[in-house]
Amino acid sequence: MPFQSLGLDPALVRAATDKGYVAPTAIQLEAIPAILQGRDVLGAAQTGSGKTAAFSLPLLQRLAREPRQSPRRLLALILVPTRELAAQVGESMRGLAQHLPVPVKIAVAFGGVSINPQMMALRGGADVMIATPGRLLDLIDHRALRLSTVSMLVLDEADRLFDLGFAEELGRILALLPKQRQNLMFSATFPQAIQSLADGLLRDPVRVEVQSEAAEEPAILQRAIEVDAERRTQLLRQLVKDSAWTRVLVFVATKHASEIVADKLRKAGIEAEPFHGLLSQGKRTQVLADFKASRVQVVVATDLAARGIDVAQLPVVVNYDLPRSAVDYVHRIGRTGRAGESGLAVSFVSAATEAHFRLIEKRQGLNVPRERVAGFEPVETAVPAPAGTGGIKGKRPSKKDKLRAAAR
Repeated sequence: MPFQSLGLDPALVRAATDKGYVAPTAIQLEAIPAILQGRDVLGAAQTGSGKTAAFSLPLLQRLAREPRQSPRRLLALILVPTRELAAQVGESMRGLAQHLPVPVKIAVAFGGVSINPQMMALRGGADVMIATPGRLLDLIDHRALRLSTVSMLVLDEADRLFDLGFAEELGRILALLPKQRQNLMFSATFPQAIQSLADGLLRDPVRVEVQSEAAEEPAILQRAIEVDAERRTQLLRQLVKDSAWTRVLVFVATKHASEIVADKLRKAGIEAEPFHGLLSQGKRTQVLADFKASRVQVVVATDLAARGIDVAQLPVVVNYDLPRSAVDYVHRIGRTGRAGESGLAVSFVSAATEAHFRLIEKRQGLNVPRERVAGFEPVETAVPAPAGTGGIKGKRPSKKDKLRAAAR
């Protein structure tokens, strides 16, 4: 089914074609007509499914038909959890709006950089504001914008907004918004906190829940390599060189590990950069730009890069440290195998993390065969896990798990 059949303006259909969108994804097919009708929408779909375009296209169409005033009134507010996602959504929306006969002014704001240029960009108003919650409140405190005219609210990556502790900021922002507005909430996962927010925020919403089918799942080959923890960097270095990986996104658990692993790779002659929350926004932006342009071969990142970062044709993701939760595992490996491309996800599994990886497999319905690389065969042995520990954040042992443990 083509985009024209969804009721979109020809200018938006042309922009979607320019961006390489051949046909609507499942979530776009269901969400776009509902949003154009003015309905509240609760959208749940896996990473890389096209959620950004699902709300951007109908939002832009509705805004393009609104009469313009001078100064411009803020009509749409999009809240996102990270600086990188704010910039990415802004870039995507500007591309989709490029052919509209009436220009739509899109402003982007996030912390970690000076607020002054962002305040200057709001002179004369804006139609759309894409922002992280903290910086949005800073702009409001500086009287750079008001939310009293907002008619559309979008919460993108809503679960991550709560994971990163934005609940209080969200409450303050919602109190400043008009009661009469259209609300859109999109996320890959909907834990209880998000479901409770949705119940209080959305009015008679259209629920769009797209379950990935086997034929539609990203073509990601998953590998699990057994290796002792202290030899992971050497193994990573060999895999990068021997496999001729052109670009690799490596996930680690801490900011310190990000710096250390990247430094060791550089000393081995591999162009590598760390990526974490303590870097300046300018540095983070530069690292991503260099990575996308293949000027950097390896980026060693914390889970900051697990959500919202879209690097076209990224061939390999490596879990140097396993993620804390099964959901985070899905988001990490979802950085590869996007937009119909194939990808490779490699996880390093030590004796100490074998039980944790088994839990990830169980929760995701996976069975990833263990491999060994010649010269890196592990010598460590597993230490039995304390009884009653689940090993994954936010998951407690079920009654069946406790009964099995008692039986053992």
